[in-house]
Amino acid sequence: MNTKPGAGRTALARATDAITLEDVAKLAGVSPMTVSRVLNRPELVATATRRRIRQVIERTGYVPNLLAGGLASRRSRLVAAIVPSITNGVFVETIQALTDRLWQEGYQLMLGLAGYPAAREDALLSAVLGRRPDAVCLTGIEHSADVRKRLMAARIPVVETWDLTPTPLDMVVGFSHEGVGIAVARHLVGKGRRRFALVSADDVRALARKRGFTAELVRLDQPAPACVVFEAPSTLALGRASMAAMLDRGDVPDAVFCSSDALAHGVLEETRTRGIRVPRDIAILGFGGLEFTRHTSPALSTVDIDRSAIGRIAAEAILARLGGQQPPLRIVDVGFTIVDRETT
Repeated sequence: MNTKPGAGRTALARATDAITLEDVAKLAGVSPMTVSRVLNRPELVATATRRRIRQVIERTGYVPNLLAGGLASRRSRLVAAIVPSITNGVFVETIQALTDRLWQEGYQLMLGLAGYPAAREDALLSAVLGRRPDAVCLTGIEHSADVRKRLMAARIPVVETWDLTPTPLDMVVGFSHEGVGIAVARHLVGKGRRRFALVSADDVRALARKRGFTAELVRLDQPAPACVVFEAPSTLALGRASMAAMLDRGDVPDAVFCSSDALAHGVLEETRTRGIRVPRDIAILGFGGLEFTRHTSPALSTVDIDRSAIGRIAAEAILARLGGQQPPLRIVDVGFTIVDRETT
């Protein structure tokens, strides 16, 4: 039994230290430079040597320090994306499209969840930028002064998504949320609806849609909508509870605009439970264009967004800048479409 001072600590350190490139080189009987070449330029290494090194890597579980390698080339091959949540399926296709396109060019996506409101965005950006991503993709255009300062100081491509502004931090891919509200108001008024309600979360983009919807109703000489606004994120249960509260207090609309498809589904379920006929007695329109909306009974009308296009265009803009080029446009409006189904 080894009783020398510090022996236990040394053994523990050896058991817990990560396998290094030098360890792999020793086990494979080659130089560290040869291992590095297998990882970065395998075509320069003889087949037998390459196979032996890869066997050692597989056996030891060695994970290359990509950050250390990236510092030498000033590239980490990481792109950071920050979204409010992934429980709301509306962001999933954007993330997937962004990931897939970046992967094709050898970049990995690092995902952060900022929450509602984006209270964690400052802390997330600080942690993310410390890992030296090559670019950052954000959700929305509302950021703290500290976030703006950090991003400008980082001097890397930044794409803001899911919103629109003439003055982006760098590049923006999205659409006008106030424009959505205006278009929905015109759509419902055009269908002869006259008693309006709005069920909405309190995130900045949902509130922008609320502003557009309310202002356009007033401009069209229609009554302002009865409103239920609650803390994001939205769920089917909140949609149902909001509609119940509205009906219980005596507000009986003939059209309801919801800030998400999940809320619209909840409103639909509550109206059906109470025997209110859809769309004869009440029209319901959601937002997001999620797949399930076409399969409810009756099928939900919604505002459809090309969510994949947002991710794909954002990725192309990032890749263009990382390739030393400018994207075709710094400001891209992907627009939106009102999908009229059975609930309207």
